[in-house]
Amino acid sequence: MVFSDLFFLFAFLPAFALCYLLGGIADKRHDKSTSIAGKSNGVKNLVIVAFSLIFYAWGEPVYVFLMLACVFINYLIGLWINAANGGWRRFALTIGLIANISIIGVFKYAGFLAQTLNDCGLEVSVPNIALPIGISFYTFQSISYLIDVYRKDSPVQKKFAGLLLYISMFPQLIAGPIVRYGTVAKEIHERRVTAKDFADGSFRFLIGLGKKVILANQLSEVSDQFLVNGLNDLSAAGAWVGIIAFTLQIYFDFSGYSDMAIGMGRCLGFHFNENFNHPYCCNSITDFWRRWHMSLGSFFRDYVYIPMGGNRHHQAFNIMTVWFLTGMWHGASWNFIIWGVYFGLIVMIEKHTLLKVQQRIPSIALHLYSLLLVVIGWGIFYFDDFDKMLVFFNAFVGNTANADTFMAETVLSDKFWLWIAALAFCMPLRTTAVGLLERWMPGDNWFKDGVFFICRIALSIAIVILSVALLVGATNNAFIYTRF
Repeated sequence: MVFSDLFFLFAFLPAFALCYLLGGIADKRHDKSTSIAGKSNGVKNLVIVAFSLIFYAWGEPVYVFLMLACVFINYLIGLWINAANGGWRRFALTIGLIANISIIGVFKYAGFLAQTLNDCGLEVSVPNIALPIGISFYTFQSISYLIDVYRKDSPVQKKFAGLLLYISMFPQLIAGPIVRYGTVAKEIHERRVTAKDFADGSFRFLIGLGKKVILANQLSEVSDQFLVNGLNDLSAAGAWVGIIAFTLQIYFDFSGYSDMAIGMGRCLGFHFNENFNHPYCCNSITDFWRRWHMSLGSFFRDYVYIPMGGNRHHQAFNIMTVWFLTGMWHGASWNFIIWGVYFGLIVMIEKHTLLKVQQRIPSIALHLYSLLLVVIGWGIFYFDDFDKMLVFFNAFVGNTANADTFMAETVLSDKFWLWIAALAFCMPLRTTAVGLLERWMPGDNWFKDGVFFICRIALSIAIVILSVALLVGATNNAFIYTRF
């Protein structure tokens, strides 16, 4: 089940909303009987947990037990860390880290390691283990929970149901953002949803739906046309059009999921951190990675890079380690490792060159430089078959016998408004519009508020109508990052 699915939108989500509202009524009655003053969320939390397990088990009923086991292990180790003293706390944390890394290692990397050993001449049986959806996200959240409890940055969760809710919460379960326990620790048991929370959350959800269905899904058809179906006859123009389509597709696909997750969380009273900040407006690769998948970047910064010494000791080694792990996190394939090392090298070089002189370089030059390297990076990311990757990059640099540009020109003209919309929505349109209105009508103004309200309602209706129309009969609708 995915967010951009008609069943989820018109069956699962309404059923959840109804049960959640009934749970809220039950919690209020409980509060009145105990004089808690409206702070209880016990029944509502049980509803979230129940629907989260249904959501996860819908496609993988067996692996829901793996997730439950993972949560239970981390629950016990969290209590152990909290109760222990001295070296026993570090020992408990070490056991917890080994357990989580072992889980993701076996299910995500065992087959890759065995295949690599076979390629090196060692005959090893390759296990056929299906990758559980979302394992990279919920194991990383588990790791962050244990480390934060160890550092005393967050309180230990003394109720198993509370930790289960944090790790299994369906809005962010299968593709993030990676939510730190400290971000939602208080809101698990004490939260309220205001009318503004619900309105902002619903609108954010619809914006994400539009990004996925109206933009990402349509762009995926373009990228597949050139990079999958037309790869053997790829021209230079086709290679550029195909990879630019994928560059836009993966942004709208993943940021769309994050918007939907953040929006649903807001409707429930949870405030997840942002995961994207207009990454294609970057002026360096370092800047790009401060804007793209920010929850993953902050995870590696706080739990790997800084503990290893950060900028203080062995900086180059620390950077390359983080980027090697970043590549590995994305998938058990050599192209992802190369992709991570590629960006690691660029970031390391920029620290000693570009970042020291970028004030003297025209912004347009910095922007074009950054986008070119990002597009090349997505070319490495896209192909896990090196023969196909070689075909693509040969065409990308013009080393191809096929000079036909008709297909590329046709796609550009036939999809003209799709390209315009995709490029426009990569930029901070809302921030710019708000800034202009504030300049023209500063302070509180009923007319300004009315304009915002009407625009939001009109855009929401348009997104719903167009998305539903496009989803009817849609076949290519999975989120890219659910496979990581």
